[in-house]
Amino acid sequence: MSNLSRFLKQNKTVKPNAKYAPTVSLTDENGKPLEWEFKHITSKENEELRDNCTMDVPITGKPNLFRQKFKTREYLARLVAASVAEPDLYNAELQDSYGVKTPTDLLYAMVDSPGEYQDLCAWVQSFQGFNETLEDKAEEAKNS
Repeated sequence: MSNLSRFLKQNKTVKPNAKYAPTVSLTDENGKPLEWEFKHITSKENEELRDNCTMDVPITGKPNLFRQKFKTREYLARLVAASVAEPDLYNAELQDSYGVKTPTDLLYAMVDSPGEYQDLCAWVQSFQGFNETLEDKAEEAKNS
């Protein structure tokens, strides 16, 4: 096999989905927390999420100059929502049952314990290949 052929798409390993129970408030008939299924997103999908969560903010006292502001909370919610394969967070019936209209709002409604939500965010970041959470990096930057 030539060196180039090793890089062809058919030789690329497909990353498997994984299961995780993000909340104890949704259980099966035996009281066991329901496991959700998560899928890997691509680097391109991640960059689109990041771009959608970055905005230009005017610099006070400097007309026509802007700095970028990254909305971490929004990015994490969108990252988790994009990673969920099951349940379908885009399902209108499921959204209606919680009285929400977006996948991220549904995520917040379904995993409404702050501790569970933070654990879910950390688990998804690890599942997606991030070794440190964004919160860890932000905290490290603040302390530097």
